[in-house]
Amino acid sequence: MTDKILVLCTCSSAAEARRIAGELIAKRLAACVNLLHGVNSIYHWKDAVEESEEMLMMIKSSRPLFDTLRAEIARLHSYEVPEIIALPIVDGSDSYLNWMDRELAQPERT
Repeated sequence: MTDKILVLCTCSSAAEARRIAGELIAKRLAACVNLLHGVNSIYHWKDAVEESEEMLMMIKSSRPLFDTLRAEIARLHSYEVPEIIALPIVDGSDSYLNWMDRELAQPERT
């Protein structure tokens, strides 16, 4: 098991996803963000079934950075309740996981 995570977050537009992804990369809260176009979401919202086309961000980060990452997404996001779901990365290629370590901010130790 690694300390790496994959965070899923949908956005209302490509522009919003690019803006948020850029901030996460600049602050080293994410090593990489993949943007997937054309995600169709169907969900309940305020007593109605909604359907929308969204952009899915697949954010590669680490567990120690998650609280800061989550707060940053919430601050930047246009949705009242943004999707922010973290999934564990159980294993991966050593070279990719090592690259992630080099790209991610090191959380301050208390």
